[in-house]
Amino acid sequence: MSFAELHCLSNFSFLRGASHPEELVRRAADLGYRAIAITDECSFAGIVKAHMAARECGMHLIVGAEFQLEEGLGLVLLAPDREAYGQISALVTRLRRRSPKGTYEARLEDFRWALDRCLALWIPALRDIGELMDQGRRLQALFPDLWIALELFREDRDLDRTAHALTLSIRLDLPVVASNDVHLHDADRQPLQDVLTAIRHRTTVAEVGRRGFQNAERHLRTIAELETLYPPEMLAESCRIAERCRFSLDELRYEYPEELVPPHLTPSDYLRQLTYAGAAERWPEGIPDDARALVERELVLIAELGFEYYFLTVQDIVQFARSQNILCQGRGSAANSAVCYCLHITEVDPSRMHLLFERFVNQERNEPPDIDVDFEHERREEVIQYIYKRYGRDRAALAATLITYRPKSAIRDVGKALGMGVDTVDLLSKSLAWWDDRNALAERFAAVGLDPDSQVVRQFRYFVDQILGFPRHLSQHVGGFVISRGPLAQLVPVENAAMADRTVIQWDKDDLEALGLLKVDVLGLGMLTAIRKTLEALNGLPIDSPHRSGLPAAIGPRKTSRSGDRSYKENMPIAEAVRPLSIATIPPEDPATYEMLQRGDSVGVFQVESRAQMAMLPRLKPRHFYDLVVEVAIVRPGPIQGDMVHPYLRRRQGLEPVEYPSEGVRRVLERTLGVPIFQEQVIELAVVAAGFTPGQADQLRRAMAAWKRRGGLGRFEQMIIDGMLARGHDRDFAERVFRQIQGFGEYGFPESHAASFALLVYVSAWLKCHTPSAFYCGLLNSLPMGFYSPSQIIQDARRHDIEVLPVDVQHSDWDHRLEPGEESPSGERSHGESSEPPLRLGLRMVKGLSEDAGRRVAAARPFTDVEDLARRAGLDDRALRNLARAGALRSLSRHRYDAHWSVAAIHEPLALEVADAGPAAGPADEESPPPPGRPEPQPPAALPEPSAASDMLDDYRYLGLTLGQHPLALLRADERLAGHLARCHRACELERCRHGQFVRVAGLVTGRQRPGTASGVLFVTLEDETGNVNLVVWSSVLEQFRPALLQGQMLRVKGVVEREQEVIHVVAGYVEDVTGLLGRLQEHAGAREHESPPFRSRDFH
Repeated sequence: MSFAELHCLSNFSFLRGASHPEELVRRAADLGYRAIAITDECSFAGIVKAHMAARECGMHLIVGAEFQLEEGLGLVLLAPDREAYGQISALVTRLRRRSPKGTYEARLEDFRWALDRCLALWIPALRDIGELMDQGRRLQALFPDLWIALELFREDRDLDRTAHALTLSIRLDLPVVASNDVHLHDADRQPLQDVLTAIRHRTTVAEVGRRGFQNAERHLRTIAELETLYPPEMLAESCRIAERCRFSLDELRYEYPEELVPPHLTPSDYLRQLTYAGAAERWPEGIPDDARALVERELVLIAELGFEYYFLTVQDIVQFARSQNILCQGRGSAANSAVCYCLHITEVDPSRMHLLFERFVNQERNEPPDIDVDFEHERREEVIQYIYKRYGRDRAALAATLITYRPKSAIRDVGKALGMGVDTVDLLSKSLAWWDDRNALAERFAAVGLDPDSQVVRQFRYFVDQILGFPRHLSQHVGGFVISRGPLAQLVPVENAAMADRTVIQWDKDDLEALGLLKVDVLGLGMLTAIRKTLEALNGLPIDSPHRSGLPAAIGPRKTSRSGDRSYKENMPIAEAVRPLSIATIPPEDPATYEMLQRGDSVGVFQVESRAQMAMLPRLKPRHFYDLVVEVAIVRPGPIQGDMVHPYLRRRQGLEPVEYPSEGVRRVLERTLGVPIFQEQVIELAVVAAGFTPGQADQLRRAMAAWKRRGGLGRFEQMIIDGMLARGHDRDFAERVFRQIQGFGEYGFPESHAASFALLVYVSAWLKCHTPSAFYCGLLNSLPMGFYSPSQIIQDARRHDIEVLPVDVQHSDWDHRLEPGEESPSGERSHGESSEPPLRLGLRMVKGLSEDAGRRVAAARPFTDVEDLARRAGLDDRALRNLARAGALRSLSRHRYDAHWSVAAIHEPLALEVADAGPAAGPADEESPPPPGRPEPQPPAALPEPSAASDMLDDYRYLGLTLGQHPLALLRADERLAGHLARCHRACELERCRHGQFVRVAGLVTGRQRPGTASGVLFVTLEDETGNVNLVVWSSVLEQFRPALLQGQMLRVKGVVEREQEVIHVVAGYVEDVTGLLGRLQEHAGAREHESPPFRSRDFH
């Protein structure tokens, strides 16, 4: 006897199923099932993962979905063919699109349209037989192929279920089939299923009651067990149904949108026409022969693979963005393409960068290319809405991102489900760092005082470990769009996103890649926004002006090469640059820009602002554009884990000879001094140095891409090492190459991607070097983005002698802006001693102030007093109080206390005044004086000024930063607290310390970073009144002082100075949380006891 399970829920029926789709498929194969249907509730979200598992183990997978109807009946629909699949997918889309995200409602009438190809299983509820007969007749009218599904669980109501099924079968003449409402691949998962049920119902396992299952029988049972429960005919019927279900996801074919091609042209002709039009723009003096040959070769290959529509679709999106002056740039492997370069999708000339088109499109792979395009992050929504408008919401949607349980969320949800104390769960959750994985959980349980031998704690740990990686819900991908020729819902279900005007499909990027389906990545990049706003500030345009001109049509600099070739406007000072300045007119290969980078002066500069990159810049000392390409790629897991960084730096500095074991290796590695830095290089090395065939090299590429998720690199290790040894290479070199391959599996850059990013590194660095005020202004107006908070960026600006002016209703716009200088008789503007204009902070800094209110303030000024401000800007009490607290009324009142009084006088008249006015008094005329005998309320004559500490705390609390005295300066000046910092070096004093010197330092924690490649090291940035202190905290010290390092807002540290050229670190040996000193400062400033110190850090991987 054989059997096919036709009703099975995976954990993509969120918080219902307790097994992964892959586990269910593999278990069914182990049990000898004929087939298994994955029928998640109103969802196809897990079906691709089941499909891939079924392909691996040779299992027959049936695609279907379960629906729970308002009428109290359950239905399972199965897809026997492609048409039925499209019908179910469209039904799921209809039900999901009309409901809030993550929910659906279904009624019988919803099944009246276009479901005739589906096979339907009816799961009758235990209710009156007359009601069931009525339901059955209605279902028979809807579904030509209908079965009654009998599901038995060794429960006390199994006899009733059987009796109902047989009665309905006889009276309605419907066949009965055995199925099992499977939720688990193995009975051992039932306790976890109970926990999931409790989480779903927001209760505890102890209180789940009838909402849970009586036993563990909803698992995949052996056929022998099933034979004891069901008659042979019902088991056989499952196999007959399975035989009818021959549909496979392999039948899905993506069809590209067609409307972009003019009627009289073929897609190939139109792509060729656009490509050569773009080539004429790229090379106005004539297309070089090598570039023309490259373009021709690519066009032929694109046509052979049928990808013309894909390139045209991306070109259309990019063209729209450029028509709206939205900065954009393609990156990733697409930068290998000369066609993409000609279409202005990418900005790297592959003919000059020696990039490989085969890295992007490969005839052997026969899979769609992947073009990632970055757009200004604040204007990406315009692009997204254009795509919806261009193709319609029935043909375009974003890919999904699968949100899974991570340690913190698992601890919270499991803890609640088990009835653990709220304080215990909260303490344990807070003890976890953002980098902790399942391997760290045991230590964390012990660290917070939980007895590891306690049964409750063991159970807690067990369930947390099991639920890690389980799906929680679908979210939207950062920008991956799927666009189809016909209705997208025929291909994959579409549902609402949490964000308004967004829709997402139920598959993520891995699912799309597995099925070879097109995805266009429309990504947001903050640095593009910052560059545009910097240029607008420089060119005298209002930030976010609706009418922009003189902005770049493409990212430059154009004519650079890895050998450092210099082209037009070499070393041009800014005074000679073309106005209005654009990215395309920024002078390339500027020595001053490279000198700035060589000092590690890169706060705010794209991609090189992390601690690791700042430390690398003085060592690598970039002098030409290609050096930036290497800089971007070298601080990545691939080169680091492969121990390639130090050899490259030694060779670059002339301390180690550059040797090549063969001419083939020379061709691959010559541009990086014999050391593999880029992803393409290690794949090419596998061919030229280890003897891989092109097919094996492509398998290696795929394994590298999937290694972090699925492993699979191990089988290549011996092949690579043996192949390289056989060809005379050193074993150490071979092993380092394989370690680098593993590192690229973690995260590594292809050369084309690094080159695309290096363009933005140069542009942002040039702007910082030559136009720092505008650069900081653009950066601040583009937050949140990058590594640094507004406070850190402003501190860096002031270190560069930029005058930063406070937020003030009389002078500030909503956005930050450059303050105009005094105009001289000649018409030139002077900025005092500085050549740079001051930076005026905008009203956007004021916490709790809406943009609409801030723009009204800027439009209505100047003001005579606070009342005038309130009246003409239309501000309510909340907005005025926020401005007063932020110190933004300084030009209308002497200080914050005066400002508070002025606001209170407007909105909170004295009780006596209210009584005098009488109950019938109406609103006074705006221009009329106070009534006789009712003097205008005046503040006390001598309101004391706030203390410096009070002002500082309010600055941080309501602005997020201070332009006044730094907390560390106030602590040092307070004789009651200064002793705690007496022996601490200031940040500026570290420059005079020798390498290896013991020091004490203290400061506010402004940033924590723990890269995955850094051997467990934590980088911490402390800030004092003179600058930043960069701490290196090794893993042993991190574990010893973990609470202080994770939760402290102010630290005092003992350590040793480490100097390497321009870079100074303090290697921490002892760490103390002295946040309490800030609390003492608050007490002296009169802050309320319940207020915590208002200081925050930015934490990164």
